[in-house]
Formats: sequence, structure tokens, C-alpha cells
Amino acid sequence: MTVHMRDWDAFITPADDGAVHMDLAVEGITCAACMGEIERGLSRLPGVKRARVNLTSHRLAVDWDREATRADDIVGELRRLGYKAHPFDPASQKERQDTIGKELLRSMAVAGFASMNIMLLSISVWSGNATDITPETRDLFHWISALIALPTVAYSGRVFFASAFAAIRSGRLNMDVPISIGISLAIGLSIVQTMQHQHHAYFESAVMLLFFLLIGRYLDHNMRGRTRSFAENIAALKAEVAARIGEDGLIREVPLSKIEPGDLVLVPAGDRVPVDGVIEEGVSEIDQSLVTGESVLVPVAGGARVYAGTLNGDGALKVRVSAASGATLLDEVNRLLETAAQAKSHYVQIADRAARLYAPVVHTAAALTFAAWTLWGLGWQPSLVIAISVLIITCPCALGLAVPAVQVVASGQLFRSGVLLNSGDAIERLADIDMIVFDKTGTLTTAEPEFCDPVDPKDPVLALGGRLALSSRHPLSVALLRATGALVPFDEVREVSGAGVETDVEGQLLRLGSPAFCGAEPARVSDMLRAHPGASLLAVRLGGEPVRLLALRQKIRCDAAQTISALSSLGLEIEILSGDQPGAVAAVAEELKVGAWQAAMQPADKIARLDALKAAGRKVLMVGDGLNDAPALAGAHVSLSPVTAVHLSQAAADAIFLGDRLAPVLHAYRISKRARRAIEENLWISAIYNLIAVPIAVAGFVTPSIAAAAMSASSIAVTANALRLRWGEKRALEFGDDRMSSSAKKRFHQIQPQG
Repeated sequence: MTVHMRDWDAFITPADDGAVHMDLAVEGITCAACMGEIERGLSRLPGVKRARVNLTSHRLAVDWDREATRADDIVGELRRLGYKAHPFDPASQKERQDTIGKELLRSMAVAGFASMNIMLLSISVWSGNATDITPETRDLFHWISALIALPTVAYSGRVFFASAFAAIRSGRLNMDVPISIGISLAIGLSIVQTMQHQHHAYFESAVMLLFFLLIGRYLDHNMRGRTRSFAENIAALKAEVAARIGEDGLIREVPLSKIEPGDLVLVPAGDRVPVDGVIEEGVSEIDQSLVTGESVLVPVAGGARVYAGTLNGDGALKVRVSAASGATLLDEVNRLLETAAQAKSHYVQIADRAARLYAPVVHTAAALTFAAWTLWGLGWQPSLVIAISVLIITCPCALGLAVPAVQVVASGQLFRSGVLLNSGDAIERLADIDMIVFDKTGTLTTAEPEFCDPVDPKDPVLALGGRLALSSRHPLSVALLRATGALVPFDEVREVSGAGVETDVEGQLLRLGSPAFCGAEPARVSDMLRAHPGASLLAVRLGGEPVRLLALRQKIRCDAAQTISALSSLGLEIEILSGDQPGAVAAVAEELKVGAWQAAMQPADKIARLDALKAAGRKVLMVGDGLNDAPALAGAHVSLSPVTAVHLSQAAADAIFLGDRLAPVLHAYRISKRARRAIEENLWISAIYNLIAVPIAVAGFVTPSIAAAAMSASSIAVTANALRLRWGEKRALEFGDDRMSSSAKKRFHQIQPQG
């Protein structure tokens, strides 16, 4: 699609701090060095606050001050740098990436077929040079090789030549420049040697170099395409329209952008829920695997919350909208995926700096090698062959892939485990922790309360209370609603703010709410609280009948005990910091076998405790969800927050975990440990490769074809090392975490995500 300069403003959206935002699809990005070039170039423009390139999807996200810089200026700067930009559209971008993949595959096939035929001719020449080949036959074989190599290089080398020419036109160097120079010099020198009737030519080296490079680039493209599918699968859950129920009762299908909080929408059976909201009418079952990680259908009725992207079962639902397009849980998940892909870690920054130094260093090394061997008296042609080998073998493709390859795979593994990164260096910091501090409410426990004692749904007063609960959104009322299975609400219900709801039933007053609102005796309330320390009380009263007092407590996450036990087995110290009352915190700590806990803590107290731990040299992971946890989440060494957390806490956390289970905390730690180890291994592979390969090439012991094979092998090695992470957590345990006991392994297997 061609977009005129004046049309770019149509793709701008508001961003934070009064800035504006634009997403662009950028053509010509081939490596980490390209990312750095784009980000540094745009950062030099006045008013640009943030420019991040996603190497996986080639998506550029820019935030800037519209008063200081125009959108046209940003696109113009990209053009000056040698990159072509389009408005980012996931569908067209996927089609474009698929086209690139097919082109790489075709180019690789042509180069592979050509290299095999040229190699047959070259082997004949090499054998003949040692025996009795005639000069005329050798020249014929060389010219046939040239006829095969020249069109092959012209076709299969387009990927590298186009990138190199664009870089040179914009006055910069990228990794494709020395590759293009090496291929061109090898072909040119081979033609000269053929014209001079030399014994050797290097057509096979040039074509094999292309073949090996294309293998590495196709593998990299394919790996990134697999990771892109995570975000595409999530985006596919998003509806484009919703059936809004108007005040006149008519149902109209409107774009999702026209839906506002407070609207009433109809979700037919079998459709995906388009918005976040609360069910006002209807009974059905919902596939909430996006939110809970469980594939089992969950029964829902009036008062239950539903989320965009979840699948409605066999019943029509009327849903009151709480969040629509751009503000739903599904949108938040998408934003987290994009943030994680665009963010940079410390290791990526190291690789970027090394890649920036590469071009001048490698060209200088190749030139000095050529000059030194020529002065030594070797002759310009053999000296040029050695210089070409140096130029090829030092390509830092392995270094450019070392960190991004691991990050792409690790992000996919974390996503499968229900963890979404919100910070680029979260993996590194997670791998460093030696202690975990948990908040209690909403973290170790779920937001859904449970009854301390069994509830009799046949109790006529409780059954009426369940019907009255249909008109209340309080969590305790929702618990009673689920326990009684009430379906028919009362027509006229009065709400008393902060106390409860009431209605008239056959001349009697029915109330549901706090014990004081329902007139419960203080002594009975005290007895109930003594019997259930830390519980919350819900009261139901019908006319002059005795008040029904129901004790509820927050439900501990189903796998909390197993997860904390497994974390402790890995040598991590566990502590609970909660703002709740001591009795409630003590009960949870005892059930989870956590010896260190503190209760009734204010946000400042949590910060003080984390500061004390930091001063003692501890590296703490903070896991919390409440508004009062946000300062502690921001101040911890690294932090995690459940998807049910308030928005401020999610923004402060380094990662978000999905579902009702606590196991993603364990998965995040173990995957991060393995990912950091893989990153360090890849950086060592890249460093050791260059330390060994470069001196050998400078010494003249490497031909261009061997240099091409070695360079491609290093790239494939770091990619394969990154792909080892896909073995998954279970296989990692089976093959050798000796620090974990057999009982801990058993507990770990028990809490693997379902579905």
C-alpha cells in the first residue's frame, strides 16, 4: 500500500504524557544492528520520547511530541536511513512476512542446487590438477561454473545486495555490506582467474557462502514466525463488532469502537464475548482458558464477570459493559506481548554495541590482512582470497542472534506458562533472585471468596437472599448467588450505599449486606469471628426471622502450597507481607507452611521491608496485586502481578501472570534461569568462535567456502542453543536439575498448567 506524506497523520493515536503514538511496519530490517540504527536515528529527532523496534515482527513503535516533530519527519528519517515504512497492519504484515519466507526458501533452493553442481565441477578440477587434466578442460569447467554461479548469485543474493545497497546509499554499514563485498570479490576474482587460465577459481565458495547464509536467515525467519503466531492467536480472539441493546430494546450490530462502558450487549450462544463486563441476564458456560488457563467450561449466571475473547457456550447472555475496545483484558495482554517484544535487556544492549563496532573493525581487519600478505610477497590474488575469507568468517550474525533468539524462544515459553513480560530485562533479574515476598489478598488467595461452612441452598431465606444477590455486585453477594444458584431477580430492589441491598417480599423486608445493616446481634457477630478468624461476614434477614450469618474467607489458590514448596526446594526463601489482620495472615501462612510473615502492613512498611532486604544483599521477587502493592512492586528487584490485579499494580510489575494458579511464578523463575544460561552460552559461543576463527583466517588457512561454512555454523549453533529452551520445563527436570529432590520434582509435575 502506498501512503502519501500528508496521510500519515491518520495513523496517529494518543499516548501517555500528552505524546502521540504511531506503529509502522519497516522493510529492510535484517539484524540487531538495523534495530539500533533505526532507534538511534529517530531518537535524534526533536520531541521523540521512545522508539522501539520489534525484531520479530519488524514493527516500529514511536512516541513523540507532535508539536516538535511531524509524522512525515519520522517517515522521512526512516527513508533517509534506507528503510521503507508502511502503516502497521497485522494481516498485511503477516502476508508480507510469508512472502519474504517463500522468497528466502526459493533463493536457498536455487543456491543449494547450484552449489552442488559447481562443487562437482570443482572436485573434477581439483582432482585433475593433481593428475593430468588439460588446461582447456580446466578452463571449460571454470566457465561452466561461472555460467551457473553468476545467475545464481544475482538471484539468490538479492536479499543481501538490496540491504547492503540501501545501507550504503544512506551512508551507513550493516552486516550485509561485508557479506555482499565478500561474495562480489569472490565472483570477480574467480572470473579474472578463469580469464588468466589459473588452476583455481572460487565460484563454489561464493555460491556455498550464499547457501549457508540463506540457511541461517531462513531458520531465523522461521523461528520468529513461530513466535509471531502467539500474538496472532491472541489477536484472533478479538471481536470487531458487538450486538448492542438500545434503550428501545432493539439489537443493533455496531463496531466495537462505538461500544462504551455502561452499554448493554447481547452475546449469542457460540460467540466470543466482545467486551469485559458483568452478566445482567442469562445462564451459560464460558471457556475462560485465556484468563484462568483452564479449558473446562465454567458455569456463569447473573453477576458473574466475563472477559473479551472468552467463548460463550450454549446460552445467550446480556452483558453490561465495564471495558470495551482498547481497555479490555485482551487488549492488555496484547500490549504486554508487544512491550515484551520491543523492550531491550542488558545483554541485548551489549550485543548491539558489539554489532555497531563490527563493520569498521572487520573492514579494517580485512584490508590490513590484504596489505600485510601483499607486502609479504604472496601476490595480490592469493592475498585477496585470504582477505575475502577474513571478511566472511568474521560476520557477527551469531552475535546478532545470540540474545534475540533466546528472548524470542523464552518469551514463547513464558507465554505458554501464562506469564507475559512487561520489561525487557525481567528475565535477567528473575534469574538472579534468592527470595520471594508474597502479598496475601488476591495473590496467594483468589479474589473469589468461599464459605467457611457449607451453605444449604434449600434454606428458603438463603434462597431469597440469592435472588436478592442478583442485584448486587459485591463479591460476597456473588458468592451467595453462586452457592444458591438463583436465576430470577426481584423487580424492585433498593441499594443502601456501603451497607447492602433490600426489597419487599410478600409484605416482609428482605435485606442482604453487612451484619449491622441486617440487625445482627454484636455478640453473635463476635462469636462468629472467633470461630472463623480473619473471615468476612455476610448477613441475610427476612422480616422478623433470625438473621442468617455467613462467614466467608478468601480462597487460597489451588496450587499455592505445592508451588511454594517447590520454590523452597529450589533454595528460595519465602515471606508473606500483607495489609490484612494478623489472624487471617497467620492462617494462610500456617496452611502454606511459610514461617516468615508480617500483617497489618501499610505500603510504606512494605517498602521499608524491601529496602532492608536489599541492604542485606537480598535480591527479592515481589508478587502482589493490590493498589497498596504498587510501590513495593516498583521498588523490588523484580516483580510479578496476577492478571486480576489493579491496573496500577500491573503497570508497576515487570511481568503479569494469567490464571487462577500460582504455578506461573515457578515457571517464570525456572525459564528465566535457563534463558539467562542460554544467553551467556550464546555470547561465549560467539566470542570463542571469533577468537579461534579470525586468527586462522588471517593466517591464510581458510578458504572462502570454509569461511562461509564456519560463519553459518556459528549462527546455526546459537539458534539451536536457543531452541533447546523449547524442550519445556518437564523435560528440563527429567534431564538434570540435580538440586531438586525427587519429591520436589513430583510436586512440580503436579502443578503443570492444564490444557
